[in-house]
Amino acid sequence: MFLQLKNTDIGYKTPLIKGVETSLNLGEVCLLIGNNGVGKTTLIKSILNQIPTLKSEIFINQKNIKNLSAKEIAEQVAVVFSKSQIPSNYTVTDLISLGKYIHYPYYFELNQSDKQEVEKIIESLNLSQYKDLPLTKLSDGNLQKAFIGRALAQNSPFIILDEPTTHLDEENKITILKLLRNLSENHNKLILFSSHDWRLAKEFADKIWYVKDQKLQSGVAEDILLQNSELSSAQLFDIHENFVPPKISAPNFEKELLYSFLQKNFKKNLSNLDFEFQDGFWVISTHNFQQKVGSFAEITDLIQKLH
Repeated sequence: MFLQLKNTDIGYKTPLIKGVETSLNLGEVCLLIGNNGVGKTTLIKSILNQIPTLKSEIFINQKNIKNLSAKEIAEQVAVVFSKSQIPSNYTVTDLISLGKYIHYPYYFELNQSDKQEVEKIIESLNLSQYKDLPLTKLSDGNLQKAFIGRALAQNSPFIILDEPTTHLDEENKITILKLLRNLSENHNKLILFSSHDWRLAKEFADKIWYVKDQKLQSGVAEDILLQNSELSSAQLFDIHENFVPPKISAPNFEKELLYSFLQKNFKKNLSNLDFEFQDGFWVISTHNFQQKVGSFAEITDLIQKLH
């Protein structure tokens, strides 16, 4: 596993989150949710070794973060906080280029390849028309996208984002979330991000870390949502054109979660399958097969066998 927390207590003098035992791997997208003040940002800062853990250890790429320098952590982890200081007199291009300089001595200039990569990042974030504009003249939404661009330019295997969709309209939220999903799927990046927009964000996340009552619950996104009734029903968003859903017989909440889970993980035609939710279990059927499963992880295994 690329990121590991082993029986870790997170906090300052007293724990905000106790006994965290979880891990994430490259290629996964994990959504961090919980009420304000439960310790989400403190957890992120602990992973970055900006706040020491109260108990036990955190490992990044099998190395204890306590033994890594700030530069070594930056080579492994890029981060975007919800409130970032705006560098004076910087343009959008300047800020995004800044992500490249962890790989250079301070007196070097970017090579042509890095400059081209910065241009591609600017285009992917729909910031081309603002690339030479001072940061102080950007809207809150475009400023947020520029800081995300800096993290992308850093080209680290692990990206942490604290509320990356804050100040963004619905269209730009989906642009950012699709970009993060693409980075995990096609570039093998580990993405950990917190969000108050979890009803939208969960469409793009494989895992959820849910902080509640000083504990961190972790697992497949849909399993965590089903295990916590206070997390209310979410909307559906179609994110893959090649996905054809199966027949689903279930209450609205379970139906929405299953639809979300399947389209994230299976970009194919699943119309030969029938799903029925019975007493907390999913009964999956074809014309000559039927099996009952109890979790979304088991659904993945079964579909992989059938397809």
